Amino acid sequence: MNFIGTIFNEALYRPLFNGLIFLYNIIPLHDFGLAIILLTIIIRLILYPLNQKAIRSQKALNELQPQIKELQTKFKSDRVKQSQALMDLYRANNINPASGCLPLLIQLPVLLALYQVFLNGLKPSSLNSLYSFIGRPAAINPMFFGLLDLSKSNYILAILAGALTFVQSKMMTPSLSKNSSGSDFSTMISRQMLYLMPVVTVVIAWKLPAGLALYWIVITLFSIIQQYFITRKKNVAGIIKN
Repeated sequence: MNFIGTIFNEALYRPLFNGLIFLYNIIPLHDFGLAIILLTIIIRLILYPLNQKAIRSQKALNELQPQIKELQTKFKSDRVKQSQALMDLYRANNINPASGCLPLLIQLPVLLALYQVFLNGLKPSSLNSLYSFIGRPAAINPMFFGLLDLSKSNYILAILAGALTFVQSKMMTPSLSKNSSGSDFSTMISRQMLYLMPVVTVVIAWKLPAGLALYWIVITLFSIIQQYFITRKKNVAGIIKN
């Protein structure tokens, strides 16, 4: 456990903490909120290729839903043949159904590290974790534009984080057929997750430091813009092809 904690500290916590303090030092007026936004953008740019691939894969998977449901119905009584048929379908369309989970699995440790940064990083003793080439500030002011204390929870940012999560989920959820009764399992799960994830986001963000909510807002907004342009680009390509 100590070994894992050391790796977590050296590979995630310290780099993120030092990056945040570096940005805090160079930003005019030393605005902590702007430092978080810039750090979030940098993280998102680093993960951009991975997220790009995941979004495209999820979009393609959504478009295959009619064929997937057809195969599920056709091989309803034979799970082995159903699984094989689905894998053949994914392979034929060059889709990895698990690729959409990878960005989330990467973001979870980052979120945990940022939680530690916002929880303990504002204490004077935490500045001992700074690298030798990072300037040591006299103090860290956690205010955002002098209005929001990002070291404490904030219900406005929590609600905004939940709203953006809903928008992102809505964009990635396949449209339900007009003739769908909503009784099949996959449709029920899609509908439940569409509303459950934003609620969970609000509940969690409501209790955690507002700096994490701000991070989630920026990274989700970035994802929405990225998904929009991928979808738009694909739609334009389809129109030109037709």
